[in-house]
Amino acid sequence: MKEFLVELTTTVPEGAGPAEVARRRAAEAVRAGELAAAGHLVRLWRPVGELRSVGVWRAADEAELRGRVLGTLPLWPWMTSVITALEPHPNDPGGAVVVA
Repeated sequence: MKEFLVELTTTVPEGAGPAEVARRRAAEAVRAGELAAAGHLVRLWRPVGELRSVGVWRAADEAELRGRVLGTLPLWPWMTSVITALEPHPNDPGGAVVVA
C-alpha cells in the first residue's frame, strides 16, 4: 500500500442541526477506528487551535483513498481535503537500519 499525507478540514453546512452534527461526529469516530484496524488510517493529529486534521493514510492508490477510504467517512461530504502522495526518504530514521 502507498502512504499519503492527508489534511482534512470540516465545515459544518449552514442549517445542519446539532443532533445531525453529533450523530455524524459519533459515527466518524467509529469509522476512523474501523479504518485504523484495516490499516488505512496510520496516524492522525489536530494542529493546536485549528479545526482540521492531518494524518498519514494508506491505500493502493489515490483513487482508492478518495473513494473507498475517505469517501466512507460520515463527515466526508462536509470536508475539503489536500492529499499528498508520500514515498520513503533515504534518511528516514524510522526506516530499516542497515548494519555494515
